[in-house]
Amino acid sequence: MSAERPEPHKVVLGSYRSHAAAQHAVDLLAQQRFPVEHVTIVGTNLRLQEVVLGRWTLGRTLLTGAVTGGWIGLLVGLVFLIVTPWAVASVISAIVLGIVLGIIWAAVARMWERRSFAAVPTVVADRYDVLVDARFAEEARRLLAAAPATAAGRPGRPS
Repeated sequence: MSAERPEPHKVVLGSYRSHAAAQHAVDLLAQQRFPVEHVTIVGTNLRLQEVVLGRWTLGRTLLTGAVTGGWIGLLVGLVFLIVTPWAVASVISAIVLGIVLGIIWAAVARMWERRSFAAVPTVVADRYDVLVDARFAEEARRLLAAAPATAAGRPGRPS
């Protein structure tokens, strides 16, 4: 579905520069008991954006693997403790085994992944359109227009 030509039963209620602003408009409608199941947020001109978190060294890789393995080992150990309450040593053994396996898994993954940085990929849009079923459009516009003003302007008014 394109924002330029929405489906025949949907109309553009407003266009926003950020997803948070579009969500805020829908949130305002929800707070006023508007049937938000008739609302859709559509991003246009999508692009992939990768936020680099930092360097990914071998030490950081192994430490992350150890911590993750330790947590998984703790969870497995607690399950063993619930099933057999007299085996307290099983919790410690599961944690140690989890740490060792986590380090091994991280080292193997490091060999496969050749990047030396950690990043989080996200999909972002140039514009976010809030669409609403045509039969609810007037009510939605009225509710957004009546939304209380804030220091940044009217929260329901599109940018």
